[in-house]
Amino acid sequence: MERIATIERKTAETEISLTINLDGTGKCDMENPIGFFNHMLNSFCKHGLFDISGSLKGDLDVDQHHLIEDTGIALGMAFAKALGNCAGIFRSGSCLYPMDECLCQAAVDFGGRPYLVCNAELSGIPLVSINQQGKEASFQTDCFEDFWQGFVSTARCNLHLDTIRGRSDHHKMEGLFKAAARAIRQACEIDSRRGGAIPSTKGVIV
Repeated sequence: MERIATIERKTAETEISLTINLDGTGKCDMENPIGFFNHMLNSFCKHGLFDISGSLKGDLDVDQHHLIEDTGIALGMAFAKALGNCAGIFRSGSCLYPMDECLCQAAVDFGGRPYLVCNAELSGIPLVSINQQGKEASFQTDCFEDFWQGFVSTARCNLHLDTIRGRSDHHKMEGLFKAAARAIRQACEIDSRRGGAIPSTKGVIV
């Protein structure tokens, strides 16, 4: 059975279209105007072996917050739709991920109750880069938590993200995206021993 879902989310602030295949090969094909955010989504796909395609548009003249948070919301909706009633999956997963001087940890449970704990230990200082047009661009590091808050709210999972140690904000965020991808991949994989049963003593994920 294919576990593929498409989500269209359009508001006065953002326009998002994305399709996810939970059992993909790690391909990310997104029209994404925020360079560092695109780098994070590519890392998420590569390490989770999820295929994600689509386009992201938003009011970047106002702030990056709207587009980044709404992308998290849309991605969470896509996971929830693709997982359905969560029958047969492992449900929970975790990963301890080293990235150079950083050590990052993620743990997730698709148990139906949204909750985020995010101890990313970021400086709050934007990352500065040069875009393809040769102009200065940035990534608002405070939007990192906004993305994951949006994700858990609609994926209906609880997610714990912790930077155990590290110096570089780039490495902290990338390490946490990779750890989250590995943990989520583990949680979403089919447990052959479960025989298609709902992974809950309640008999339902709520």
